[in-house]
Amino acid sequence: MNYLEAMELRCSRRSYQSTPIDGKSLRILNELTNKYNKESGLSIQLIENGSNSFHGILKSYGMFHGVQSFFAMAGTEEDPHMREKIGYYGELLVLEATKLGLGTCWVGGTFDKKNCPCSLKNKEALVCVITVGNVLEKQSLRERTIHKLTHTGTKSLEYYYTCDAPVPEWFLKGIQAVSLAPSAVNRKPVHFILKHGIVSAAVKNTNGFQLVDLGIAKLHFELATERHFEWGNNGKAPANKS
Repeated sequence: MNYLEAMELRCSRRSYQSTPIDGKSLRILNELTNKYNKESGLSIQLIENGSNSFHGILKSYGMFHGVQSFFAMAGTEEDPHMREKIGYYGELLVLEATKLGLGTCWVGGTFDKKNCPCSLKNKEALVCVITVGNVLEKQSLRERTIHKLTHTGTKSLEYYYTCDAPVPEWFLKGIQAVSLAPSAVNRKPVHFILKHGIVSAAVKNTNGFQLVDLGIAKLHFELATERHFEWGNNGKAPANKS
């Protein structure tokens, strides 16, 4: 399975089986976590037993069941691109986990930060987590219900971009990948502009999780087009492959 196939297959999973992740998959995920931390300067941690962060309706609002493992997505507040990097590298982990046959879900607020067993250094912040684990092939009734509540309508590809010329096929391929990207409350806030041969990506509001969404969307576009963005809101990428 390649990344584009993983994008098509991935969906948010909130009900997990009690069987732990197998040793081979855990080793791969830990190796990738270490690799991405070195590349990004983040402090991502794979927590194998974090069930206390999701135990009880008061903590997860009844939206999650059986969570055992998750990625704690953390980094230093001194990095101006920390949240965008969390989106970018976190989504890489999501797609890699999908390729391993595991379920995942980005989680911003419906977990207990105080009971998260991750280790934070000075000036580091825990921004969100990504649940990961074994799931049934078909979504549970709970998952289908939550999906309907959070996905109120399908947006056309034109929603995601502005272009000053006839839209090239490679750009549409990138936008198609962006349309498959998860975002907080499915708001899809990232807008792409192709102008004078340069692509830029931006969100209107940099509060909340929109910068995380920016990193996720940029990654999807990059994987589909092989054009690489600079960090930052309104970060640019060349029209030619890099």
